[in-house]
Amino acid sequence: MTAPSLMLSPPQLPDGAALVMRVMPLPADTNGNGDIFGGWLMAQVDLAGAVLPLRIARGRIATVAVNQFLFKQPVSVGDLLSFYARVERVGKTSVTVHVEVYAERDPANLHVVKVTEANLTYVAIDGQGKPRVIPRD
Repeated sequence: MTAPSLMLSPPQLPDGAALVMRVMPLPADTNGNGDIFGGWLMAQVDLAGAVLPLRIARGRIATVAVNQFLFKQPVSVGDLLSFYARVERVGKTSVTVHVEVYAERDPANLHVVKVTEANLTYVAIDGQGKPRVIPRD
């Protein structure tokens, strides 16, 4: 007897997207309504969004802009969140990424929904925090 596959694919992932992070929010991350704080989710998106720019810049980076951030559905305790990132643009000193967040919900009747998407820009910085050129090779 073989075990059923527990890997769910999010619906219609953008081309070139990579799974960069997974996390499950805890009760301490909820607001007064019992939903996950938007700020908590924004922080997780910032962490996930930095994965690909960090590799491209090959060194220290900093978030320079949140160009767009959409909350599509509330996030609840028990949701397993998967963060997918895709590089949108690589400039002289910056990298812009698109992040989509999907929640796996209701283990008894498992389904996947997109809860958030965002565009963020990170800048490569040197030891003094000044912008530096991204290596090209």
